[in-house]
Amino acid sequence: MSLNVESSDTVYVAMSADIVHPGHINLLEKAQELGPVTVGLLTDAAIASYKRLPLMTYEERRAVVAQLRQVADVVPQETLDYEPNLRSLKPRYVVHGDDWREGVQAKVRERVIEVLAEWGGELVEPEYTPGISSSRVHQALLEVGTTPDIRRRTLRRLLATRDVTRVIEAHNGLTGLIVEHTTATNGDREIGFDGMWLSSLTDSTIKGRPDTEYVDLTSRSSTLQEILEVTTKPIVYDADTGGLIDHFQLKVKTLERLGVSAAVIEDKVGPKKNSLFGTEVDQTQDIPAAFAEKIRAGKEAQATEEFMVVARIESLILGKGIPDTLERAEVYLEGGADALLIHSRDKDTADLYKVLGELRGTVPLVVVPSSYSQAYEYELAEGGASLVIYANHLLRAAYPAMVSTAESILENGRAQEAEDFLLPISRALELIPGNR
Repeated sequence: MSLNVESSDTVYVAMSADIVHPGHINLLEKAQELGPVTVGLLTDAAIASYKRLPLMTYEERRAVVAQLRQVADVVPQETLDYEPNLRSLKPRYVVHGDDWREGVQAKVRERVIEVLAEWGGELVEPEYTPGISSSRVHQALLEVGTTPDIRRRTLRRLLATRDVTRVIEAHNGLTGLIVEHTTATNGDREIGFDGMWLSSLTDSTIKGRPDTEYVDLTSRSSTLQEILEVTTKPIVYDADTGGLIDHFQLKVKTLERLGVSAAVIEDKVGPKKNSLFGTEVDQTQDIPAAFAEKIRAGKEAQATEEFMVVARIESLILGKGIPDTLERAEVYLEGGADALLIHSRDKDTADLYKVLGELRGTVPLVVVPSSYSQAYEYELAEGGASLVIYANHLLRAAYPAMVSTAESILENGRAQEAEDFLLPISRALELIPGNR
């Protein structure tokens, strides 16, 4: 291995620093003993690539780290891979706790050693501070809750840092908790849902009402409040057509104040019917200029920069094709739409991908794969989608199980046969922390 490249006297420490705790300070103290410390602060995108988005933005975290007396400089680390920063800085030392010798980061560690060897650099691994866990501290903060401001701004941060952001519908506090806490392993990463979709369809259905804007904001706010009280993830609100312009402005103010991240309005006029009926029922699209004026009014009503008004285009649903979709998109963007939802009920995604391709690079593009469930998230992202909404899946999953349970009890005259469909009572009680 060539050692012709000279190293600097820099000591390099990579950190997320979303929550600075005594373990971080201990590590920086040991690093400072070796020389001037440069912290490679992971960007939001780097962190979001392998776990939940940090509570604080990069700028906020940088402001904290830069004030630590042990730190001489702070630079962004754009990826989990140290190599770009190491080749740029050529540090004499890299300091990291000894907790990364096994597990997901073991390969990253091996590559750090290989790169350092090119100029005789050294990896120093102090013993990991016992009894300290960023993950546990982070979870404790989440259990305390969040603020409307923090929740509201998170969606924009996710859209800016993830290839694809995934949300799924929630229609009460329990389903909100499911979205908040459910995770699965995908490859070597643990993933979860990034946020919640408060669907007018599921909110109406759970109340036994038609999805025709019959359930108003006052009633839906009750559902929204249930979810807000037990979750921290961002919420995207299905605002149907938005109603009259002055009514939509009031909705924007209410939703924004509560901490909702975005309101989605569809370019139809009443009486509104569910889009998945397509042309089987009478549905009328709004005049593009009139709908753009509603978007503009909503944007003027909001008080923060974070809140988003998303324009949902129904042209593919109503059989008007790609040209009409693109023409409307241009008008809605001129009206100030922060994102565009391209709605389709066609299992064949060819037209959808053509539209996404034409609009890629304008604003975040949103899709709802209820009818084209065969599409993988990575395919939608490669096609241009930024946000994928699973719009009604939890309600649709619950209904068959509830009907089967009811039928079993009726058929057998007792509940024992239905136990196969049921969560044990002890587990049901454990779902809600206050029951313990």
